[in-house]
Amino acid sequence: MNQTFKHFYNSTGVSTDTRKINSGCLFVCIKGDSFDGNTFAAKALESGASHVIVDNKDFFQENGKMSLVNDSVQFIQDLANYHRKKFNIPVIGITGSNGKTTTKELVNIVLSKKFNVLATIGNLNNHLGVPFTLLRMTEKHDIAIIEMGANKFKDIQELCQIAEPTHGIITNIGRAHLEGFKDLEGVIKTKKELFDSIEQSNGTIFINADDKTLTEILPENTEHFSYSALKKADTNGKLVSLSPFVEMTWSDANNTSNILSTQMVGKYNFYNYLAAACIGKAFNVKNADISAAIMDYTPSNSRSQVKKTNQNTLILDCYNANPTSMKSALESFASTTSDSKLCIIGDMKELGDESILEHRKIISLLEDLKIITWTVGEEFKKINSPILKNQFISSKEASKFISKNPITNSLILLKGSRSIGLEILEAQL
Repeated sequence: MNQTFKHFYNSTGVSTDTRKINSGCLFVCIKGDSFDGNTFAAKALESGASHVIVDNKDFFQENGKMSLVNDSVQFIQDLANYHRKKFNIPVIGITGSNGKTTTKELVNIVLSKKFNVLATIGNLNNHLGVPFTLLRMTEKHDIAIIEMGANKFKDIQELCQIAEPTHGIITNIGRAHLEGFKDLEGVIKTKKELFDSIEQSNGTIFINADDKTLTEILPENTEHFSYSALKKADTNGKLVSLSPFVEMTWSDANNTSNILSTQMVGKYNFYNYLAAACIGKAFNVKNADISAAIMDYTPSNSRSQVKKTNQNTLILDCYNANPTSMKSALESFASTTSDSKLCIIGDMKELGDESILEHRKIISLLEDLKIITWTVGEEFKKINSPILKNQFISSKEASKFISKNPITNSLILLKGSRSIGLEILEAQL
């Protein structure tokens, strides 16, 4: 064992933020774009840290309570991988352009019916989030669910090398983070890195058999469990209605569930539910427990949330947005029954050179769907269309307009990238 790692095992956990130090923790100094955690090394000890890892010799003190490493991020990743190897439990890697956090939450609640589960908190799914999750692993855990995000080539490969997943699922592959991937082929290549890792370790894959992009990259000789609404699979499902909540059934080889009333909207979430059922069955969770978990799950953080206000019914789906998720949300909204509907959409970020083209495609879709729409953001502001009734540069501008022009008795979808901040409109709606 790397002698520096012993400081973790003698600590109460890991921290990288002096505002969140627990007594006896191991503090690791991380450099950010606008800060250098090394500058807080001495303060961390004063605040109760048992030991501090620094990667800048200018802040290193030979007091027996600091260790100097070449790269603090690499230290955390190497420590996390070392720690992960100490446990012989299933580790499920989840990635995808859309739905990975929701699917992770659903799989967690399903598997928790039978197991003690370690799962990624929120969407801490990057080069630091994955190690932090793994370092929470203890002997009490039966299974781990590790969400993996990517915005450039080799990101998933790196995370797989750290987490060494035994099982994997790609929720879908779409036109997201094009700024880093250049095109859809780049997204496919990077997401496929999870399947490549599972193939190399002789692991198990869970796959949406209705998704041609995924089935085309499925390794031929790797064990897999499939789920589908259109063809025979290990787990099948049927979307019964959107009202606006998803109502569905699911079945295995022997039984079909009753109609399940869920607490999420959107046809796209039907497959997230089905994925969770498939994984639950693979780990022998009882059918009744799977169904109960599906019905119990309540979304948060503006992910497919439905909120009734005094004036309207809101569908809050403004945690993230890319062309694929935007298209799915709009098509699902179009199929939802309501006497009065309004769509408020915000710019989609990180699309690089494809940005204006992808925003134009969304407006064309809205014209086909004939949904009255407001837009928020500079990219959508560049586009003219009769379907667009109001266009705002910012959410603050839209909020001021709504306060003077109230909306009532409507079903309203709010969908956009997190940085647009559409959730601030909730107070006026």
